[in-house]
Amino acid sequence: MPSSPQSAAPTPSNLSGAVAEDLALYREKFRLRLPESLDELHGPPQGVVELPLHMAWSGMTSYDMSKPRQRMGLYRTVLHEGLRDDLPRYLNQDLLLQLWPVLRTLVGRTVRAVWEDAFPQLASRHRAAA
Repeated sequence: MPSSPQSAAPTPSNLSGAVAEDLALYREKFRLRLPESLDELHGPPQGVVELPLHMAWSGMTSYDMSKPRQRMGLYRTVLHEGLRDDLPRYLNQDLLLQLWPVLRTLVGRTVRAVWEDAFPQLASRHRAAA
């Protein structure tokens, strides 16, 4: 039986207009949530953090910041699910900068690109850690 041809992953040059528009809207969704500056991020650097259900709808709601995996999970969840008002409340600037070289590999491509485009200090942290 002949094998069916595998289609290549979509690239910007071969995306249909509708798909490209969907990707642009998805990116814009995350861009609109960004703080004006990382200086606005005053979330807790320690303790136990409880996330509301609109962010933690599919899993843990309580994160112990002394546990590296839970801390990373909290940041990943907030970056993906947090609304504009949530980011300053749950993210801490110093901790985000510290975690970013690893965290950037755990978040989606769009989230990573939006944050690094808006805050070059994040992209430079990644390059410095490499």
